[in-house]
Amino acid sequence: MTITPTHYLVLAAMVFCIGLAGVSIRKNALIMFMSIELMLNAANLTFVAYSKALDDVAGQVSVFFTLVVAAAEVAVGLALMVAIFKRKHTTSPDDVSLMTESPALSSRGVE
Repeated sequence: MTITPTHYLVLAAMVFCIGLAGVSIRKNALIMFMSIELMLNAANLTFVAYSKALDDVAGQVSVFFTLVVAAAEVAVGLALMVAIFKRKHTTSPDDVSLMTESPALSSRGVE
């Protein structure tokens, strides 16, 4: 049995659906963050499958840039989550969405 690009595309669709379910169902910011990474990796698998099927390196170059953006996203996202956790002692997306202006800034009249 040979592995065809269809097998890779079905696998990518399944991984993407798992990531989508994780973002939709979970209320933990860290789990949501990992689910977004799963969806990006599913898209990367699709790029590589088509790149191999078409004998073109453009898909693999796209994957390289996607991985660079994903690494930057991880660095910024984790830094934001640490900063929010220090301030609110939670990383729940529901609690984070309720953040308002800092009392220290409003008492000084800074707008």
